[in-house]
Amino acid sequence: MNSLTTLAATNQASDHRTLIISLFAAFVIATLFITVWAGRQTKDAADFYAGGRQFSAFQNGLAVSGDYMSAASFLGIAGAIALFGYDGFLYSIGFLVAWLVALLLVAEPLRNSGRYTMGDVLAYRMRQRPVRTAAGTSTIVVSIFYLLAQMAGAGVLVSLLLGITSDAGKILIVALVGVLMIVYVSIGGMKGTTWVQMVKAVLLISGTVLITFLVLLKFNFNISDLLGKAAENSGKGAAFLEPGLQYGATGTSKLDFISLGIALVLGTAGLPHILIRFYTVPTAKAARKSVNWAIGIIGAFYLMTLALGFGAAALISQEEIIASNPSGNTAAPLLAQHLGGTDSAWGAILLATISAVAFATILAVVAGLTLASSSSFAHDIYANVIKKGQATEKQEVRAARLATIGIGAVSILLGALARDLNVAGLVALAFAVAASANLPTILYSLFWKRFTTQGALWSIYGGLIVAVGLVLFSPVVSGDPKAMFPDVDFAWFPLKNPGIISIPFGFFMGWLGTVLSKEEPDAAKYAELEVRSLTGTGAH
Repeated sequence: MNSLTTLAATNQASDHRTLIISLFAAFVIATLFITVWAGRQTKDAADFYAGGRQFSAFQNGLAVSGDYMSAASFLGIAGAIALFGYDGFLYSIGFLVAWLVALLLVAEPLRNSGRYTMGDVLAYRMRQRPVRTAAGTSTIVVSIFYLLAQMAGAGVLVSLLLGITSDAGKILIVALVGVLMIVYVSIGGMKGTTWVQMVKAVLLISGTVLITFLVLLKFNFNISDLLGKAAENSGKGAAFLEPGLQYGATGTSKLDFISLGIALVLGTAGLPHILIRFYTVPTAKAARKSVNWAIGIIGAFYLMTLALGFGAAALISQEEIIASNPSGNTAAPLLAQHLGGTDSAWGAILLATISAVAFATILAVVAGLTLASSSSFAHDIYANVIKKGQATEKQEVRAARLATIGIGAVSILLGALARDLNVAGLVALAFAVAASANLPTILYSLFWKRFTTQGALWSIYGGLIVAVGLVLFSPVVSGDPKAMFPDVDFAWFPLKNPGIISIPFGFFMGWLGTVLSKEEPDAAKYAELEVRSLTGTGAH
């Protein structure tokens, strides 16, 4: 029966394929138009990296939300709640609370003390070349982990819509997303990317409001009925609404829960594509205000993921959700289709709209990530390490465009491998790597007078190597039916998220490297950085 429903859904999707493809095409054409328009206005490096610092706090708040509410938020969390109830909602909480760390500790000082990248802040009082190399490396690694998740989401989504079941077809879609993202970033730079993110944030919020309204309407705005039906339909009864379905059966899964929580809450403040957004506003005050706007927009969105997830659990059988995608990544589009009626044109229009919005989400986030890593490569590694600060702005921007192509190629390759993993889980890995490598170094740099170059290098590389190493030997990569390589097993680390070990390790290595280093920290430089980061005097 369930295979029949899925078949019906796929058939219906293919019946309305023209509608779906035209909506997709309309979005892609509109965003390409914006990109070309913005590209024409990109005159120098400040335009390419920071959109000329001309965006208002509200515009940047919208763009930050657009950058942050990724495919993981939309598809992954809805799927996690639809399959695991209460435990799935942890992602929403973690992703939102994380903004307080970014707001209170990082947004303002970072805007004041850097120009374009995280490397600028670190290089201010350390030896330029080693620190910039480390910052560039870690930015690229974190971004690629994050890109994996978006690529996996794109493959899942488009194959559901177009009824593509073959692996070759899914890989082709991943490649298409990669090519689009290369075009967005290399032509539009930060200006184009920011506008695409603003448009996408508005679309995503509108789509989510619509689905939330329709779900609540179906249950006469009685949330208790909605939760009751979800628990009953999930086959798990009251346990569906209590903690412990996904994390809690064993000691290991409880530890995994803590590890995931730490990674989500501390990760945001170290994510390179979020950090560079603070540079697109004229002042630190605007940076703080844009975070306030972002918290409001993102908070409203994550509250609505409850309606999406429990709505899907209440209206669609678990078997149908899992048959469509084992990790539940298609729960939100399937819910849209059920709300409109599975065999009606209205259902097809809703499915197509929500999927186009999700696709827009993926493209915008992917563009932001690629921009973060290519600008870090060009500004930190190429201009300041290879060219020793002698590169012209033109050469630097050209290097960023070439780096975009390279990073695009790598993420297409890895995205093809990761196409069956849960998108929210993949993003949590990126958060763990960001919180282990970037966050300790940024915080020490801004707030600890004694911090030295050696401390920065040990902290970045130590956190990075331990986080990535533990992921490689965890059930995410091998030894689990849903792993990247399900047929082999070299997993000896029991947790799916390394945060609980790698984040304290990153902080510890920063401390150890500093204590053991013979270098005398430059007190005058630190005093200057402190004044500048807190007051904005002399900021670019």
